[in-house]
Amino acid sequence: MHSIFWFRTRQWVLSRVLHLTEHKKQTLLAAPDAVLLLPALFRKRRISRILLVTTPGFVRRGTLTSLLDGCKKENISVTIFSEIAPDPQIESVEQGFRLYQQIQAQAILAIGGGSVLDAAKLIGARVCCPKKTVPAMRGLLKVRRKLPPLFAVPTTAGTGSEATAAAVITDCIDGKPYKYAVNDLCLIPDTAVLDPRLTISLPSSMTADTGMDALTHAIEGYTTKAAWEMTDMFHLKAIEIISKSLRGAVANTKEGREGMALGQYIAGMGFSNVGLGIAHSMAHTLGAVYDTPHGVACAMMLPIVMEYNADCTGEKYREIARAMGVEGVDQMDQATYRKAAVDAVRKLSEDVGIPSKLEALKEEDLPFLAESAHADACAPGNPKDASVEDLTALFRKLM
Repeated sequence: MHSIFWFRTRQWVLSRVLHLTEHKKQTLLAAPDAVLLLPALFRKRRISRILLVTTPGFVRRGTLTSLLDGCKKENISVTIFSEIAPDPQIESVEQGFRLYQQIQAQAILAIGGGSVLDAAKLIGARVCCPKKTVPAMRGLLKVRRKLPPLFAVPTTAGTGSEATAAAVITDCIDGKPYKYAVNDLCLIPDTAVLDPRLTISLPSSMTADTGMDALTHAIEGYTTKAAWEMTDMFHLKAIEIISKSLRGAVANTKEGREGMALGQYIAGMGFSNVGLGIAHSMAHTLGAVYDTPHGVACAMMLPIVMEYNADCTGEKYREIARAMGVEGVDQMDQATYRKAAVDAVRKLSEDVGIPSKLEALKEEDLPFLAESAHADACAPGNPKDASVEDLTALFRKLM
């Protein structure tokens, strides 16, 4: 009870601050080819030098050619920084920061998945806090300064980073890899661009991974200790849209791609106000230790964690099952609809090709994994408190 009170109090304070800050006023461009509207927006805002943060693949495939041509016509100088790995490390952020200073950029444009968007946020944080290292920003409200204009263009099916106040980075502490988050309201990009056409070239496996990450955002946000009526509205709608769209997005249908672009953004709007839970805590440490793609780790942990949390969720699993298209939920008893919700998540994960077991997982790694997950910033939001021993048992179910 004490942890619930503490968590709700913290989130209430954050929500009040969020309403008072200008960073909440985000511009949203959402349409096919919306990215091509950016050059005119840059000109309107008198931005003439931009650092473009992306991946080598986007540069190599020529996906950005039309955008770059548009910028050239508007006399906007664009310098490309593409040294972003799938799990960005601090050195990538430092390289981007140094390049931003070198070219005297006025804004950051991030085009890519969650890793790119998170790295771009932290490059912006280093720009506004040049004397503060990334590790010194770890945790809550450690940046506290306005970033340069940040334009976020997601190209995957679900990280939601374009809507959130968090950025995840990989660091090495005492010789061991850790993932941790920097959380500050100023990290919310001031412009988000949802262009489903940019996701067409995304491999089906990555679409599945990131899409299941988005579903995890929605379900964990819906059941977190800080959840309330407004965020419940976002999360239930996100669960519905993602459940209807992810299979189609993996098959590269127009409807699926458009649905995932919207669903993952709505999920991001929700969980950024209430936090997440131990499925994400455990996924962070699996990614750090085994390089497990974040969405895969979330997808494997989500049904296991849902079973663990079930007795602390009231009627919410009935609504999750309903949103995922399960029929007859009103006639089900509590045990049945809770199982139906978990089964629906497992079925969706299976249908898009996510494995249910992690072959790399080793018994000798469990103590470190459990302790890292227990210390993760997402853990306090879980609806059911989890000890290190509980987390160890949950990890073991992946073996």
